Amino acid sequence: MKTLFAFVATVTLFSTLALAETWTGTLVDNMCKNKPDLASHTKKCALHCAKSGFGLVTGGKFVKFDSAGNAKAVTALKDSSKENDLQATVTGTLQDETIQVES
Repeated sequence: MKTLFAFVATVTLFSTLALAETWTGTLVDNMCKNKPDLASHTKKCALHCAKSGFGLVTGGKFVKFDSAGNAKAVTALKDSSKENDLQATVTGTLQDETIQVES
């Protein structure tokens, strides 16, 4: 029975990972997502507005992150040496117009 459970768990994990997508775009907080020049949007502003949540502008469209993605965005911003033009690559699954961020 343990072997069957382990097999089912492994298949489920790989099925979930197979559905993951990757997006590349500009990381921006929800408060500033409609600014006309996102390349000049600063890390300082993004961290200041972090409570509003984050998302990615890709292909001219803003897609918001889930709560785990918001936490990962804050960590990535704090660790980044970039001060503006906050480009990011995000892996996850899109669910109800929200990216369930894996990385």
